[in-house]
Amino acid sequence: MTASPEAPRTADEVLSYPFERAAGLQQCPMYGKLREEDPVAEVRMPSGDHAFLLTRYEDVRTALSDPRFSRAATLEPGAPRLAAAPQNFKSLLNMDPPEHTRVRKLVSREFTARRVAGLRPRIQQHTDALLDAMAEKDPPIDLVPALAFPLPVTVICELLGVPFDDQEKFAAWSSAFLATTSRTKEEMLAAQIGLRDYLGQLVAAKRDKPGEDLLSALVSIHDDDDDRLSEEELIFLGISLLVAGHETTVNQIANSVVSLLTHPEHFERLRNDPGSTGAAVEELLRLHPPGDEALLRITLEDVELNGVKIPAGSAVLPGLSSANRDPRQFERPDEVNFDRGVNPHFAFSHGPHYCIGSGLARAELEIAIGSLIRRFPTLRLAIPAEELRRPEGMLVHGISSLPVAW
Repeated sequence: MTASPEAPRTADEVLSYPFERAAGLQQCPMYGKLREEDPVAEVRMPSGDHAFLLTRYEDVRTALSDPRFSRAATLEPGAPRLAAAPQNFKSLLNMDPPEHTRVRKLVSREFTARRVAGLRPRIQQHTDALLDAMAEKDPPIDLVPALAFPLPVTVICELLGVPFDDQEKFAAWSSAFLATTSRTKEEMLAAQIGLRDYLGQLVAAKRDKPGEDLLSALVSIHDDDDDRLSEEELIFLGISLLVAGHETTVNQIANSVVSLLTHPEHFERLRNDPGSTGAAVEELLRLHPPGDEALLRITLEDVELNGVKIPAGSAVLPGLSSANRDPRQFERPDEVNFDRGVNPHFAFSHGPHYCIGSGLARAELEIAIGSLIRRFPTLRLAIPAEELRRPEGMLVHGISSLPVAW
């Protein structure tokens, strides 16, 4: 693979990706350097395969919306992959239109804004219960197991109809499922098998005894509709919703709280003006999203971006977090600005694969952050910010442990 027709890179010039993470919530400086000097940069992924990393907003938007950049092609034998273990299953995440359009339409009619709106009172109840339990303890406490983890897990279990008692089991599988370098190939494959078997059994249970949950509704689509989901589509759709439905929000709650506690003026703004919480959620999603890149794409034909020829069959990594800080799109992009107004960030991706659960995630974030500030107006970090640990070797990233006091 070459970075351009005129200037092929030597092996020593190809950067290893993912980059080493910066301290705290800071973005790795390499993204800014590439965005200005090499916006379509060749990198080496953990699998050993090469890819083109896109770091500018317009290029990322193109890769996320242009049909020449394919998700389905990642399933082809020998296709480049990010991690050592391929994710060779046909899910909504790995489809292209028109097949993707068909399946997403079937899911969207069940995963509606009305269903999410109906969940808001339950999200508030779960949040209040977690904060009640937190208030009964002597600080410091770790906010990740106290709030950031159990809230999204409880909500997605309730939405899908997954037994909450199984949360430790599927949380462990999810962690390995989303690994890049933190797990072995064997561990990643075992997680895929574990999740597939678990969802297969759960689908069978819903078919035998349906409930009022989303997974039961999807089983009904599979069984009753002419334009139906296949059994494989149904199972892997369940996996996608279960994994994405909690992992990203867990990390985003933690990232957002750290940002607010390390900028007391922002925390005070939301304490005094709760109506700004929605705008704050959007700005914190832009600056501190739970992942750096979108899912890998494969070019179906030669494509030129920013004067660089990307040959057909190449892997492309759309850099979401870098695009979110592109000064060509956002004024003073490295600054937190809750009054930014229109905020077309890519935290939920863009195009056909725009996150189907974005409304649910926003509801959880708004309720969790707003309620936390209201209940604990003197909340503060219990350790220096530079001592906060971030997980390594994962597709998503947040804060491993978040000790707080009040």
